[in-house]
Order: sequence, then C-alpha cells, then structure tokens
Amino acid sequence: MAIRVVLAEDSVLLREGMSRLIQSQGELELAGTCGDLPGLLAMIEAEKPDVVVTDIRMPPTGTDEGIRAAAQLRVDHPDIGVVVLSQYANPAYALALLAEGSQGRAYLLKERVADVEELVGAIRDVAKGGSVIDPKVVDALVTATSPRSRSDLDRLTPREGEILGEMAQGKNNAAIAATLVLSERAVEKHTNSIFSKLGLSEERDVNRRVKAVLLYLADRNGGASYTS
Repeated sequence: MAIRVVLAEDSVLLREGMSRLIQSQGELELAGTCGDLPGLLAMIEAEKPDVVVTDIRMPPTGTDEGIRAAAQLRVDHPDIGVVVLSQYANPAYALALLAEGSQGRAYLLKERVADVEELVGAIRDVAKGGSVIDPKVVDALVTATSPRSRSDLDRLTPREGEILGEMAQGKNNAAIAATLVLSERAVEKHTNSIFSKLGLSEERDVNRRVKAVLLYLADRNGGASYTS
C-alpha cells in the first residue's frame, strides 16, 4: 500500500517540483498540497495522511509553522510522520521538533530535496516511526553545545546505553521503565548519569534528552543522514 503524503510549501515553484517528485514514486501517493498552516491542518483532518512533508516557515507568520504543526500532530495524530524542510541548519528548530521524542520525525535541509532518494527515504522512515536528522543539523547542534568527543558515549555503562537507545525511540521514562522492567526511579537515576557523562547536566531537561539522542544517532551512523 502506498504511503499517503500531504505536502505544505508556500513557494509555488518548490511545491510543484516536490509534488511531481512524490507523484513519480510508485510507493508514494500525493494526497494533497497547500501553502500555509491553516490549510495544512485542514487538509490533515480531511485526508488523514501517513506522512506530512512541510516547510518550516509558512504563512501566516513565516516563522515556525512547520514545527507547530508537528507538535500539534504529536497530540492529535501521533501516528502521522512529519518531515520538516528548512533552508537553514537551525539547532533551536531541531530541539523544538524533537522535544517530545524523535519517533516519526525528520529534519532535512531543502538542499537535500534535489536527491530523490534522500527525501523518499525520509518519508519512508518516518512512516514507520523512525527518525532522520540532517547531518548538518546534528553538527550545528553539537557545535552549539560545549565541545565533546563522541568517545564520551563510551563512558556509558551497558545499561545506560540501553536506556539511551530507548530514549532515541522517543520514549519517556515511564515507557523505558516498562520496556526494560525497571522502576521509573532507576531510569531517572541512569538518565541523569547519562546527561552528566555527556556534559549535559546544566541544561533544561527537554534539551538534554534531545541532545543526548542526537549524539547517540550521530555515533551510530557516523556521517550519513542520522536515522533511527
């Protein structure tokens, strides 16, 4: 069965180009297109797509409409995947997009759209609940924090590595505890240890979780698009 996609992009030229790209792929079905946030939310309710591909900035404000749509979908339609496209590798947008977990979320730079397989692969991955983060976005986010070596991940105990892997799937502490048959208090203790070993102990908790996950994904995938 084809993956049904709704596309939101305010640039008519880019919207037409991506529409043709999506329609050219046998595994994808273009359910509809729009150019602003109200149109996107209405189309989601009407079409119930598997994946939304959206520009990060659209009318009415031209700021963070794509991020806001992704956040609302996490609440209203958690099974719908979202691929956010941005012209810039903005760490703040990545943190906002992944604040409630990385499951079913992708952040790609618009320059990747020229590579058909890059975009189609991201759509395919988020439809299955995976995540794809553009390597330039990961680099920008890691650079924005205190310099650290990926070898910091080697300092984690096997149990901490297990917990970080579950965290990378978008699970909260309660879900991780249930999966690994641990108490929530034990998970919280291990999680704080992970943050400390990765040098994230002085940050807001939601930012620490996202940055820890991005470091984990970067270490696992070393240089390609970071996929979970």
